[in-house]
Amino acid sequence: MSATDAGHRRAEGLAKMEEVYGFSVDPATVEGPYVDATVDHLFGEIWTRDALPVRDRRMVTIGVLAALGQAGLLEIQFRSALANGELDEEQVRELVLHLAHYVGWPLSTGANQAAEKVIAQRRKAEGEEGA
Repeated sequence: MSATDAGHRRAEGLAKMEEVYGFSVDPATVEGPYVDATVDHLFGEIWTRDALPVRDRRMVTIGVLAALGQAGLLEIQFRSALANGELDEEQVRELVLHLAHYVGWPLSTGANQAAEKVIAQRRKAEGEEGA
């Protein structure tokens, strides 16, 4: 791959990461190859593919994170889905309820706590902005 192609993939990856999460991480600021691969491959090659929209990719990611019990990462996903208008509060709650029947109640409890935490923070922030 040429340096031009690598630079283009990096730029696409950073832009997609910003779109998906509302922030990006410059690999030049982090030691090791992990963030390079995250930006260049995961966001520059996978999240940018046309076959699935970001909303669908996010819901798949939420399902996997719920199955793995990753409540902290679920907060990032829920917060971003709400901020980007991909899901509303009712849909977040419905997604958690649906997942409970597939990942089990113990794991879905963490997903529910993450969802409710993000919803409460969002409502508080909206209330403070409106004050």
